[in-house]
Amino acid sequence: MTMNKTYSPKPSEIERAWHVVDASDLPLGRLASEVAQILRGKHKPTYAPHLDTGDFVVVVNAEKVAVTSDKSQSKIYYRHSGYPGGIKAETFESLRDRRPEAIIERAVRGMLPKNKLGRQMLKKLKVHAGPDHPHEAQKPQPLELNIRKVDVR
Repeated sequence: MTMNKTYSPKPSEIERAWHVVDASDLPLGRLASEVAQILRGKHKPTYAPHLDTGDFVVVVNAEKVAVTSDKSQSKIYYRHSGYPGGIKAETFESLRDRRPEAIIERAVRGMLPKNKLGRQMLKKLKVHAGPDHPHEAQKPQPLELNIRKVDVR
């Protein structure tokens, strides 16, 4: 019986590409899951769960991301200062007005591993509220996601 060896890519073999994604009218959760898979490197044949083999992802138009039903009024984001009684709550609408990048960053962070590797992967995510981004020098390729756009009223 022949035994196959497990392939583990060496750091010199890992190649990172840059992708740009337009978040206009895309559902938040579906966008976040696709971006998380690219950050992890699951789309590559050299994927290894114990290594960061993923690519960089630039998300533009974060302020135009869509949520379904009445989540724009009912979805609440919580954070805590660390002091007693220091919990803060903010709705989706007010967070989108104040800091639209945080919505996508939090959604993607929840879909990555909760350890050092996940924090390292999250550093490869670049989110921008508008259509412009400062990463043109890296020549990011547009990434077409197979996600149906939501009709925002």
